[in-house]
Parts: sequence; C-alpha cells; structure tokens
Amino acid sequence: MSTIEQQVHSKFKIFVGELAPDKTIGPLADEVAAFASSAGIAAKSIGVEYVESAKRLIISLGYRDDEEAYPIRLHCIPLGGIGMLTGDFAALEKAMMDASSRLPNIICHELYVTNTGDFFMVFMTHR
Repeated sequence: MSTIEQQVHSKFKIFVGELAPDKTIGPLADEVAAFASSAGIAAKSIGVEYVESAKRLIISLGYRDDEEAYPIRLHCIPLGGIGMLTGDFAALEKAMMDASSRLPNIICHELYVTNTGDFFMVFMTHR
C-alpha cells in the first residue's frame, strides 16, 4: 500500500494549447503522456485551466523523478452545461461520479469550464 509521502511532489511541467473542436483537451492529452514516458517520471497530479481571454488551455503536471516511472493517460469527458447547477452541486457531482465509473486506475482528476459554460472532467489514469 502506498503512503502519503509517495504522493508528495514538487516538480511541475506546463503544457499549453487550444481546445479541440469538441472542446476537450485534444492533443494535449498525448503530449502529457508522452512527456511522462520520455522523461521517466512518476506522475502525481494535474491542474487544468481554460483561460478564456487567451483561448488557451493550460495543463500542469506534478511529478517526482526519484521513484519508478509508470505510464499514464489523460481522458477528457464532457459532463454537461452550467445549467445543471440549480442551487446545489448534486447534478455536477453525479456527472463526475458517472464519468469516473467508466475509467479504471484513476490517479487524479481536474474540472474545467469552457467559455460557453460546458463542464469537462480530465482524469489522469495509470495505463
């Protein structure tokens, strides 16, 4: 079983690109996975932010390079529009749980919202 000390990390790599036509992270998913593989790192976390004014998506990958590397993959799943928020977040939470149930080996996740109010979930999984 892993310990919290194995999750602690202080190294980061930034990836920047445009949203794909379907508003997912598109080719950035492959760029992140390729970096993790070629750099031989142990990925620990992701951050995802859509900067509407610049029409750019920023993904940060947190990692360690002092332990055994493993392959990762990023998955981007649409959750629905901002209209799902009706006073509480129950519908969004359910959409997040439904999306996660379709993927094995989730390491971490991140949520982003597009300029049109669409929610997307990015999952980093062990491949």
